[in-house]
Amino acid sequence: MRILHVITSLRVGGAEKLMVDLLPRLREKGHQVDLLLFDGVDTQFKSQLQGSGVNIISCGIGRSVYHPANILKLRKLMTQYDVIHTHNYAPQIYAAIASIGKSVRLVTTEHNSSNRRRKYKWFSMIDRWMYRRYSTVICIADKTLDNLKDFVGNNVADMLVINNGVDVNRFASANPSTELEKLAPKSRKIIMVAGFRWEKDQDTIIRALNLLPDRFHLFLVGDGVRRAELEKLANEENVSKRVHFMGIKSNVPELLHAADYVVMSSHFEGLSLSSVEGMSVGKPFLASDVDGLREVTANVGVLFPHQDAQALAKAIMQLELSPTEYEKVSMACFKHAAMYDISLMAEQYNNVYLN
Repeated sequence: MRILHVITSLRVGGAEKLMVDLLPRLREKGHQVDLLLFDGVDTQFKSQLQGSGVNIISCGIGRSVYHPANILKLRKLMTQYDVIHTHNYAPQIYAAIASIGKSVRLVTTEHNSSNRRRKYKWFSMIDRWMYRRYSTVICIADKTLDNLKDFVGNNVADMLVINNGVDVNRFASANPSTELEKLAPKSRKIIMVAGFRWEKDQDTIIRALNLLPDRFHLFLVGDGVRRAELEKLANEENVSKRVHFMGIKSNVPELLHAADYVVMSSHFEGLSLSSVEGMSVGKPFLASDVDGLREVTANVGVLFPHQDAQALAKAIMQLELSPTEYEKVSMACFKHAAMYDISLMAEQYNNVYLN
């Protein structure tokens, strides 16, 4: 089967990381799998995919992902594939437009449990029309499906949940990096891996750090538009010397293994791949009690109230002072991560294409 996945770019992000892990496995199942990028800028993820043999097509480099030429590019390519599978909003809406008057099967993956467009009448109307153009909408978590059903009603032919997956073995078997210890010798290390975007909430961890003893250091892996804002907050909280902005890294499994606590603080998620990755290394995982994180973390990791820095700091200290509880939470997270292995996800995606 000929399958074209479409995404905005291969910059840092959960959906982008999913392409790196999923597409080679779909090729192993005998499909022709290509990837169309609206912005074909060179990244580590792009190099990884090209190295695995996935053909990458670019609409351009550095221009807006909403450039109207992307619609024309999609329209020309559509007849060459059996399935067009989109990720992120620009590909979702542009594929819907490009498919008008064409006989093509559209599939999309909804990666977020909510978005700001649904609050506005005209955006909501456009989005409801867009989803009706798709034969299948894959939601990455139960809450994502529930919210989407509330939004679109019964106007989509097929909606189902396929949990995002990661290469659990790769994360579990990685060797700890020495990088964190060099930056903060003999410290207790907290790590969060996420882009610096508005839906993420690194702010709460920075504020929590101010409530923790000085031996605790925070390592923020990622980058994005909010970096300067977060650096300013670290200065205001008098913890700038204990917050390490790591940038985008290719050795995330090794960095996670080197940490003592893995945290994901967000305003909302779809189903966070970084969360599953964090659980895969056998360390305590702590997350905001919000949609998309609650489903993954409940009953195994530690949930703290949204934006509650004091509760987060308290939860970390409770684990710090109880080695037995620390080990119990670590092992529960590690065992839970196996439910989200990428091989299970690839098989479910394959079934969608064949049915």
